[in-house]
Amino acid sequence: MAKNNNYKTESFERTLFKAADKLRKNMDAAEYKHIVLGLIFLKYISDAFDELYTKIKEGKGDFAYANPEEPDEYRAENVFFVPQIARWSYLHSCAKLPDIGKDVDNAMEAIEKENQTLKGILPKVYARPNLDKAALGGLIDLIGNIALGYAAQKSKDVLGRVYEYFLGEFASAEGKKGGQFYTPKSIVRIMVEMVEPYKGRVFDPACGSGGMFIMSEKFVESHQGRVDDISIYGQESNQTTYRLCRMNLAIRGIDGTQVKWNTEGSFLNDLHKDLKADFILANPPFNDSDWSGQLLQNDLRWRYGVPPASNANFAWLQHMIYHLSPSGVMACVLANGSLSSQTNNEGEIRKALIENDLVDCIVALPKQLFYNTGIPACIWFISRKRVGNGDRKRTGEILFIDASDVGYMEDRTHRAFSDDDIAKIAGTYHKWRKRDGNYEDIKGFCKSATIEDISKHNFVLTPGRYVGIKDEEDDGIPFEEKMAELTKTLSEQMAEEKRLDEEIKKQLENIGFTLK
Repeated sequence: MAKNNNYKTESFERTLFKAADKLRKNMDAAEYKHIVLGLIFLKYISDAFDELYTKIKEGKGDFAYANPEEPDEYRAENVFFVPQIARWSYLHSCAKLPDIGKDVDNAMEAIEKENQTLKGILPKVYARPNLDKAALGGLIDLIGNIALGYAAQKSKDVLGRVYEYFLGEFASAEGKKGGQFYTPKSIVRIMVEMVEPYKGRVFDPACGSGGMFIMSEKFVESHQGRVDDISIYGQESNQTTYRLCRMNLAIRGIDGTQVKWNTEGSFLNDLHKDLKADFILANPPFNDSDWSGQLLQNDLRWRYGVPPASNANFAWLQHMIYHLSPSGVMACVLANGSLSSQTNNEGEIRKALIENDLVDCIVALPKQLFYNTGIPACIWFISRKRVGNGDRKRTGEILFIDASDVGYMEDRTHRAFSDDDIAKIAGTYHKWRKRDGNYEDIKGFCKSATIEDISKHNFVLTPGRYVGIKDEEDDGIPFEEKMAELTKTLSEQMAEEKRLDEEIKKQLENIGFTLK
């Protein structure tokens, strides 16, 4: 299957990452990512500042009487003001000096002081003793050359793609820990393409490094929509991940002020209590047993049943449904156990969700998509409005898609979806939803099942139960001919096995050993 990717861009990003990784030396990837990503962010906002600085200094049009060193001029244009000691040109000139680490930390503090929305967000880790200053200087040189040959507006786009690529590579390098802050792009794209967040409020209550928001903005842009038509809301309990998210958003000019952080997390301290979102996209921790469920037994969010304190899967689903608008739609990645578990009230909650006509679609995912777990996973699609809005009436039905054998191996350990794979899965869902979508069940891949069908399976939602087994393709070779070829091959293999056994006996006898 063709990958349909921009090879030139990907090759450039991969080459750049390899060069940056060489400078890592003995530093752990979890530490190093903040150093590299912080510098990419610094380069981005400095480039944006320099572009506007030049326009103001030239004094043309609206900038006829403007002062290029006045911060308010930049705030008016939604550009971060960068003080002199934080400008890339200055830092680049100091890259080979022994105090470069301290200079970068001072730059980060100066930027936060001038831009309140970045307060507490930027890494100040460059003066630490275990960071080789020659390597840091080399990294500054490397990142300083990212945008060479590009127009200013393109350089920002390139820096955004580099940031995103590096996030994925660091997640892969960190393995299990990396998966806590990064959802692989293939999964995010599937969710966004199926949910289609064109206009409204987009919410992620376990937002990690912000991939769902980035892809939602890309989706709107790629379909000629207005990015201003969506607003984002999020929450994250890990502070370092939250900082990555805020930088990830800022590097693309996305307003991240409604992305919040606290240590308690979304269940104990919901920072968007009154939010009713039009779209919810999330990849919460799988089978989380440490979510403080014992403290929330009487919570209003558990409308469809009290989730077990030992597993947060159905707590996440109900938390998101609570925040869903009357016509909202959501996509949530969960472990496959959520589809079939009958223990600790989970079966009853799943039954209640189905009988209340909330479950729209279930997609079974292939193995090896994630960096942090080998647990088989699925995506739940929940919809509050299953009739109208140009869609056909699909109450009492659930679409099952088994994508467990879809995709290609991106490397030895990770699977990914191609553009064609994503179009096939998302396209099937949209055909099923639309009035004239010409949807058809495909054996082994998709099935539209009724609530009656599902009740016969005790409300288990594993797609394989409904889609069936794919028919084997007939290769046109008669059965007798196949058997003749197989028996011939088997006979040859048995003869070779006998010859090898005799050779082993002979060699053992040559050194004084006899097999009895």
